[in-house]
Amino acid sequence: MDYRKKTVVASVAGLTLEGMDIMFISFAMSLIIADFHIGMTAGGLISSITNIGMLAGGVIFGILADKFGRVKVFTYTILLFAVGTALTGLAQNIEQVYIFRFIAGLGAGGEYGIGMALVAEAWPKNKQGRASSYVSVGAQYGVILAALLSAMILPAWGWRGLFFVGLAPVIFAFIVRKKLDESPEWVKSQQKKQPAQKKEGKLKQLFATPRITATTVALAVMATVQIAGYNGLMIWLPSMLQQSQGLSVSSSALWTISTAAGMIAGMLTFGQIIDRLGMKRSYGIFLFASAIAVFLYSYASGSIGLLVGGAIVGFFSNGMFAGYGALISKYYPVEVRSTATNTIFNFGRALGGLSPILVGYILQHSNVATAMGYLALLYCISFVAMISLQKGKGNGQAVNSLSKAI
Repeated sequence: MDYRKKTVVASVAGLTLEGMDIMFISFAMSLIIADFHIGMTAGGLISSITNIGMLAGGVIFGILADKFGRVKVFTYTILLFAVGTALTGLAQNIEQVYIFRFIAGLGAGGEYGIGMALVAEAWPKNKQGRASSYVSVGAQYGVILAALLSAMILPAWGWRGLFFVGLAPVIFAFIVRKKLDESPEWVKSQQKKQPAQKKEGKLKQLFATPRITATTVALAVMATVQIAGYNGLMIWLPSMLQQSQGLSVSSSALWTISTAAGMIAGMLTFGQIIDRLGMKRSYGIFLFASAIAVFLYSYASGSIGLLVGGAIVGFFSNGMFAGYGALISKYYPVEVRSTATNTIFNFGRALGGLSPILVGYILQHSNVATAMGYLALLYCISFVAMISLQKGKGNGQAVNSLSKAI
């Protein structure tokens, strides 16, 4: 297996394990709430703390990966979220659950950007879109894996047994460390730098000039909308459909599968489109289509309409997830690439993860059409942020100026 394929396999596996870890909370939530006699708000805080851990881990491990190497730090992030997940199964109270989920979040947040940086540095620019899409689908594999394991483990060993499975990634981390060489592009960049430069922090470089600051802010807005839209749709749409269409729980589960299938197809397609049409044109098409599809979906009716419509919404709204690794990597040089990818996307995770709260408020005080209108508006905001990004010569100048600043 050549190096390019190894980076994809390692990154896909890492994101699959991360997705599995995150979904364990969803499947075990009701049992944890019952076991510790806590309310829904305290239970929901578990996910929020995990997201905060991801943001912190993204910043910390992004900087470390830019300084000490992708593969070395990548394995440490995997080990950290594996240990955090396993420790969750030993928690004796909800406070310990919060602590262990924060630790797991630290590792998960660091893993994403480093894996994406590895892929971006291994693949040529005209194939980075499809390579990024292959990696992004790993999160959906993790959802499926978590569902299967939960069905088998929860009835037999309860929620604690489920989290003990989190030790499995330790083996994967060992294999990665043995089989995957360091990024040649990162090694080359280190050889060109002076010792004093290697010790310099990197986070401030995301705001080194007004142009770079504007780019960082625009990408953070896009990442936030991506996560906010996904969480708002996947957490609340089944309930919306049960409320507006009178669907049963089993029927809404079928909708979830249909939408997830659309998401996977959208990711793989989006990666191909990026390589053919370019970043801005591809995101423009999908953002515009997402806004329209989400808004119109509130008027869908009938089983076929809901299933097909759900697949279409998933295709466009989450298909864009596949491009963020390549998109963010495009705007930052190798010296700060892992820091940028981790910080920007995990900021989106932390802030966008709050979207279900607002969607729930809208549903409680208004109706489904208003909630879907809000989600459609989010994609319009992301479209404006995307348009503001520099491209072509302007982007090259921004990258060059950032390289000099570093």
